[in-house]
Amino acid sequence: MEFCSIASGSSGNCTFIGSGTTSLLIDTGITAKRITGAMQDIDRRPEDLNAILITHEHSDHIQGLGVISRKYHVPIYGTRGTLRAVRGSRSLGSIDPELLHPISADDPFMVGDIRVQPFAIPHDAAEPVGYRLESGGKAAAVATDMGCYDDYIISNLQGLDLILIESNHDVNMLEVGPYPWPLKQRILGDRGHLSNETAGHLLCDILHDGMKEIILGHLSRENNYDALAYASVCAEINMSQTPYHAEDFDIRVARRDRPLPVLSL
Repeated sequence: MEFCSIASGSSGNCTFIGSGTTSLLIDTGITAKRITGAMQDIDRRPEDLNAILITHEHSDHIQGLGVISRKYHVPIYGTRGTLRAVRGSRSLGSIDPELLHPISADDPFMVGDIRVQPFAIPHDAAEPVGYRLESGGKAAAVATDMGCYDDYIISNLQGLDLILIESNHDVNMLEVGPYPWPLKQRILGDRGHLSNETAGHLLCDILHDGMKEIILGHLSRENNYDALAYASVCAEINMSQTPYHAEDFDIRVARRDRPLPVLSL
């Protein structure tokens, strides 16, 4: 299985996942032009896409969905709540209803040879999900836009080879930053976003000997920066009661402006 973070951040999110015969995107929160260019940069063809999986309907996850789906006629998978919100979005333009495939949390399905396991996440959206993907004996997950986590989410993230996990904000930067107080409350709430420290705590619950890659994603432009997210998460791992240290894993930070290298699992 191949995994590439095309873009990740509060300004837009898109992830490529492929196998020998299947190609899919999780979210299309940047322009279709950027998605097409990024796929060409990683030597992949948008014409070969088998599916687009949508986590939720916020603009930083669906911005390019209308153009991509119309140009390449790609099937779109999302929960019923998410698809209702997508259909109601004026900014996307018309989307062929036949391309929309409703899914449910905890009800796995196949896209080619990739098994997709959606799981519910706590976020202020219609019916949001994260995704666990398995193929060829390997497993990866995208787990962002979560205000908190529990045993249910931990159970869906066990035994992974790779995770893209939200490390959205530094709490202190957010609290003293320029955002209005209601927005700060939303981000800090149980249906908001994971802080650097909370991301580290969640990682400590799912680390295991087979974990190969950890990608910190969905960083806030205003309330975080790459080095701080990396250092904070590493500190949480190193101070935990787990037998692991941060240097035991390949930890990197996803970029909002360009793809990371393609990772082969």
